[in-house]
Parts: sequence; C-alpha cells; structure tokens
Amino acid sequence: MLNRSTVAVFTLSGFNATAKYRYSLFILTLLCYCLIIVVNVSLILTIVIEKKLHEPMYIFLASLCFNGLYGAVGFYPKFLSDLLCDVHLISYVGCFVQIYSLVVTSSTCNDFFFLVIMGYDRYVAICRPLVYHSVMNTQRVSVLVFAAWFVSVGQMIITIIITSTLRLCGSEISRIYCVNYAIRRLECSASITATVLPAFMIAIYFCVFLLVIYSYFHIMKTCLSSKDDRIKFLQTCLPHLMSFIVVNMCLLFDMLYEKLSTEKIPKSTQNFIAIEFLFFPPLINPLIYGLKLNKVRNRIEKFLCR
Repeated sequence: MLNRSTVAVFTLSGFNATAKYRYSLFILTLLCYCLIIVVNVSLILTIVIEKKLHEPMYIFLASLCFNGLYGAVGFYPKFLSDLLCDVHLISYVGCFVQIYSLVVTSSTCNDFFFLVIMGYDRYVAICRPLVYHSVMNTQRVSVLVFAAWFVSVGQMIITIIITSTLRLCGSEISRIYCVNYAIRRLECSASITATVLPAFMIAIYFCVFLLVIYSYFHIMKTCLSSKDDRIKFLQTCLPHLMSFIVVNMCLLFDMLYEKLSTEKIPKSTQNFIAIEFLFFPPLINPLIYGLKLNKVRNRIEKFLCR
C-alpha cells in the first residue's frame, strides 16, 4: 500500500489521449499561449504607462490581467513540454507546486475575487457617485488588491496542508496536470476534512456570487432612470458582467467535471474541460475590456501607433 511518504512521482495519464495528435496540439497550444501573453502584457503596459488610466477600475483590470498572465506562465511551459514527452511524470513536490499555481490563479480564486472587487467598484461609481472618490481611495484600492491575493494564497496554503497529509493508495492522476481533488481521489479512505472543506469553499463562492448579482440588480435599477446612465452601464459595466459570466461558466464546468462521472466522456473532451479555465478567462477578459472600454481601446491604439 502506498502512502504520502512513498509516493515520489505521479503519472499524468490524461496525456495518453493526446499521443496521436500531440504535435498539432502543441502548435495550437503554443499559439494560444503566445496570444495570452501578448493581449495581457499589452493591456498591463497600456494601463501602467498611461497616467489617465491610473484609476481604481483600471488598476483592478491590470491586476486581473496580471493574474491571467501569471497563471499562463505557471502552467503552459510544463504542459507544452509534456506534450512532446513520451513519459508523463511529475514529482511529488512538483505536483504541489503546480497545485499552488492553479489554485491561486484559477477561475475559482483570483479571477473570481478580482471580478467581485470590480463589481463593487462599479456599484459605488454608479449607485453612490458623490462618495466614489472618498470610498475608492488609494489606500482602499491597495487593501482590496492585497485582500484578493491574500485570500487566494490563504486558500492555497490550507489546501496544500490538508492534501499533503492524506494517505494515498495510488499514484496515477487521470488528468493532464496536478489538481487537488484528483489527489484526493487517490486517498485510501475519505476524511471528513477533505470532504467538508470543498463544500465550505463552494458555499463561500456562492454567497459572494449572490452579492455580485445583488450589486448589479441595484446598478441596473439605477441606470434605468435615464438614457445617459444606460449608455454608461453598457460602456463600463457590460464588459465586467461578460467577464464575470465567462469566469463562472468555466467554474461551473470545472465543478461538474470534478463531481460528475466522466467515464462516458471521451478523454480528449475531458482534457479540454480540464484546461478551459486556464484558456478562456486569461484570453477573453483582456479582449472584452480592450474592445469594450473606450478609454482602454483609445489608449491601446495610441500606444501601438507610437
């Protein structure tokens, strides 16, 4: 019987389904990776260089893009190298390093919390415009950005500590990367902590999700009063709402993948579902904001035309 002290490496059996088309998948993934880097770096540089964009909304946007960039850099190089290898192994320590990268940057963590903060920013800007600058001051913006990272890192530490104490009865992970619940499935016997903690985290996310919906209910209620407010909503809030929907759809797919039986789903489809949250949010979010927000779009055009 294996336990956590004897498991030195894990086998990522999810790559078995990619053997026939791994070179095509490598090229496609590399292009996606480069595109994610370009769009996120472009948006971050535009916000940093242009002083007129040094406002709470754009600072949160830059943080969101940095999170997507960090997640891509932490995942794609290893994934690309694995596509070209015949043996797909990852060390015990390397597995937990990968869990750290995915937990901190996944749609269930930083993306979600940054979008919640951005929703709060839009709520104050539209529903309480007279006190916006006093509420969203530099100090509070810094605290909110720090809090988003602190919550994600705190969750990561708790997750890794609990997972590292599990007694394992196997070393084969049926995924293309290490993830917490895939290791939990190797546990010899289900522990109460490993069962209760995920349910507790899901409950927290659901409560925060309802808070964002409540905020947007009041925003839309306020914006219905005049045509100018409706235009303002479409220009500044619609991009955020679209990003929030994308992230939550990715979160929903990931939760379904974890909870439901996937035996009847082709392995290639399972692999796509497994990485969609690492592909769509970091690519779509910058494109949505870059195309929809006039200030950002105009500054990017100005920056590129220099």
